[in-house]
Amino acid sequence: MASIPLPLPVAAPALAAAAAYINAKSHLSYDLRLLSSIVPTVTRVAWWTNRGRINFFYRLEDLATSKSSENRAFLRFEDKTYTYAQAYDTVLRYADWLKERRGVKKGELVALDFQNTDTFIFLLFALWSLGAVPALINYNLTGKPLAHCIKKATARLVFIDPVVAGNVGEDVRSELSHVSFEVVTPEVERQMLSHEAIRPPDDVRNDALANSMAILIYTSGTTGLPKAAIVSWSKIAIVGGFTSRWAGTTKNDVFYTAMPLYHSTAILLGFAHTLSVGATFAMSRKFSTSGFWDDVRKHRANIIQYVGETCRYLLSAPTRTDPVTGENLDRKHEVRLAFGNGLRPDVWNKFKERFGIETIAEFYGATEGNFATWNLSRNDYSMGAIGRSGALYNIILGRTVAVAEVDHDTELPYRDPKTGFCRRCPRGEPGELLFKLPPQDVESRFQGYYGDKEATSKKIMRDVFVKGDAWFRTGDVVRWDAENRVFFNDRIGDTFRWKSENVSTAEVAQVVGLHPAVLEANVYGVELAGHEGRAGCAAVVFQPSALASGSSSPSDETLKTLAKHVRAGLPRYALPLFVRAAKGGSLQTTGTNKQQKTQLRREGVEPGKTGADEVFWLQGDSYVRFRPEDWEALRGGRVKL
Repeated sequence: MASIPLPLPVAAPALAAAAAYINAKSHLSYDLRLLSSIVPTVTRVAWWTNRGRINFFYRLEDLATSKSSENRAFLRFEDKTYTYAQAYDTVLRYADWLKERRGVKKGELVALDFQNTDTFIFLLFALWSLGAVPALINYNLTGKPLAHCIKKATARLVFIDPVVAGNVGEDVRSELSHVSFEVVTPEVERQMLSHEAIRPPDDVRNDALANSMAILIYTSGTTGLPKAAIVSWSKIAIVGGFTSRWAGTTKNDVFYTAMPLYHSTAILLGFAHTLSVGATFAMSRKFSTSGFWDDVRKHRANIIQYVGETCRYLLSAPTRTDPVTGENLDRKHEVRLAFGNGLRPDVWNKFKERFGIETIAEFYGATEGNFATWNLSRNDYSMGAIGRSGALYNIILGRTVAVAEVDHDTELPYRDPKTGFCRRCPRGEPGELLFKLPPQDVESRFQGYYGDKEATSKKIMRDVFVKGDAWFRTGDVVRWDAENRVFFNDRIGDTFRWKSENVSTAEVAQVVGLHPAVLEANVYGVELAGHEGRAGCAAVVFQPSALASGSSSPSDETLKTLAKHVRAGLPRYALPLFVRAAKGGSLQTTGTNKQQKTQLRREGVEPGKTGADEVFWLQGDSYVRFRPEDWEALRGGRVKL
């Protein structure tokens, strides 16, 4: 039978409906958005590299010397606004001071210990202009962790924000007697600005390669003290260029962050993102629940940055009204997009609805990693996912990502005893997220940790699915479902996340174990209802002399001095909020005397599940007994940690 052609008025809607159905099932338009963001970005990075202009100082210079952008707002901080031209002039003056007064040279690593300030930004670019490498120090660090980070950077100069100068104690200065610590006071800034705006010559910058070190960012990794992750020029350029295209950012946008610039989320996905399109970057010194939306309105930001905790804190704050008009201020802003990572599903829609945010741009990535996942979400379908893609993207790039079955005893990807190879998880099953590396040239995609070959090698797996392949281990368990959505499941190993920071259990246990009352300590993270990540808990065997008279419980004095001890030795986010006083004189170990954490994590801190052990929690200047009513208050959301 011959087919009868449909009339155009009937055929057009039918074709449109069919196209919409195919697009919805295949995610074609989203894949095209991803690919159209990747291809031009990679092309541009190659062009910059070939011209010797991969150093991001040139992005500022180009914008500052172009008639179309020189007077555009570059940076807004507190009540100050700097145009691109003004910032460039300031950077050149800072650079001349660094060169002439402090002898900063090409290739030198210089540590910056700052909260978010305009001075930090100017120092960053000034160092880049000289071909030097900034090492971004977490300003919360004190004592041994701080000294360790400075030593790792091999820095002879550390520039310090006056606000955090108290964290750099005599213990750090005496341990690093060869290092010059300089607090950048207003007087020092005046000296910098008094210098001439002299542009350093190109030859200190133009031999930089795409995989050359641009900055050091410290990450706790999986064990031990913070590790210095090498961030290359290509990573800064690709992350900045890709995310700005993917998010649809334009030169007219204002991107606001209250996240710390020492962290990759703010410096790469915020600052580099903004600079890539010549937009305006607005920031606050640090996050404040009460001041967040006031800053957003003041700077007229239309893109904001978050981590999961940020959104939860903002939701926990009471609704504010305009004292004059009585208007609800929750939606009185110009924000169209919230961009970040770690937004929990239970917060996602509540945050969008209360504050009137149209789009969530959620991503997953590691500072030192070579790949990431992306989810631009406007509806419930992609709510809670850390990434998504479709058939086209998977055909082109899908083989560069894998979810591998995990051996929970070894906390490594499982290897088949017959073949020796790992196994990919079926869709929907949890497994460790792996990113493919070029086996003959791993360093082109993964530069690893500065001065730490052992830690670098631990992130690389070889002969994973076939002989000779190489993959980057994320250490995170995810689920990749049949609809091509990726959901975060858990973190492998000892490290846990709290307050948007990775907390090393080894580092915390080391500090706890230095207290004279502690015989043995095992640190792990416990899940708590209504809280992002895991809270730190230390299972402790106390010295008999530390127990209360006639009791098996630690004395009040012991608990008070332990609280003081950990507060002095750890950043706030790494404090063990709970102490589990173990009875029986020992902690559970393996046959090789390695501490076991699985059972402790499973039991958590819920009264009734910890057996004869007593649980205490940090309240003010001491640990106090954690009672059933305290547990119920936590579960009910009446207490926030």
